Amino acid sequence: MRVLVTGAAGFIGSALSLRLLERGDEVIGVDCLDPYYDVSLKEKRLERTKAYDGFTDLRLRIEDREGMKAAFAKYQPQRVVNLAAQAGVRYSIENPAAYVDSNLVGFGNVLEGCRHNGVEHLVYASSSSVYGANTEMPFSIHDNVDHPLSLYAASKKANELMAHTYGHLYRLPTTGLRFFTVYGPWGRPDMALFLFAKAILEDRPIDVFNYGNHRRDFTYIDDIVEGVIRVLDKPAQPNPDWSGASPDPGTSNAPFRIYNIGNNSPVELMTYIGALEKALGKEARKNMLPLQPGDVPDTYANVDDLVADMGYKPETRVEDGVANFVAWYRDFYKV
Repeated sequence: MRVLVTGAAGFIGSALSLRLLERGDEVIGVDCLDPYYDVSLKEKRLERTKAYDGFTDLRLRIEDREGMKAAFAKYQPQRVVNLAAQAGVRYSIENPAAYVDSNLVGFGNVLEGCRHNGVEHLVYASSSSVYGANTEMPFSIHDNVDHPLSLYAASKKANELMAHTYGHLYRLPTTGLRFFTVYGPWGRPDMALFLFAKAILEDRPIDVFNYGNHRRDFTYIDDIVEGVIRVLDKPAQPNPDWSGASPDPGTSNAPFRIYNIGNNSPVELMTYIGALEKALGKEARKNMLPLQPGDVPDTYANVDDLVADMGYKPETRVEDGVANFVAWYRDFYKV
């Protein structure tokens, strides 16, 4: 199968591309190596996938309309996984234009490429951030998510709406995946685990927001990738029981699906930090701070639909995932 993966040098995109290549698929990897974080880390990730003959490396921004149009026309992917996006809740407050360009304009270009080239299934990254002001736990795909708390969250909700429109108008099968706090080896340097590990090893204090009273459904990278592949292999179908009189937000009479991919087991932030301290063999100095704008206190994924439809549930324990990250970090940075 020929799969176009956007964000192929990213944390999830690189790990997914490797899995697809290892099982014999051809991967068209699209990435612009955006300098939002350390480009050398992205280049190192790419070295792993470029070692495979089945990998094509395209240096391209998804917001480049003509470039994306040409890529789709030339490579004719059978399926597409869109992971390219401007990430980060806090950065969306500082630089909203980056989110409009990549997450809205760019995603529109991906949808158009799929529409005009007979793509069998588009799988795209949404986010647990779309649950926004919701407080009913665990978060369910059948809940209304019309109250985002950041532009990043709003852009991901917009992606789901845009995808539904293409499913309705053009019968393009689309599946949106709401990822819950992904962590593990080769992760993003702007995320808590990376920042904490670096600070602790450099004898600097770590910033602990909401005075440590966060709970997060931390999800290990390998579990995320397994979920993406299972979904990719099963194109979205219309829900025959869907009713416009009582519309279900997670399904449709169009070939449209939404799934949570989370560990279904929220962990206290202080417990997460404790697992890191244990793996590093060093205690953190903690700078306790209030909740940051745009952040939500807790996340907790209901994965019943993922289990029912895909026969899969993430299960990696935080203690094991954090230990794997620390082993990788020490090896990669020689510390």
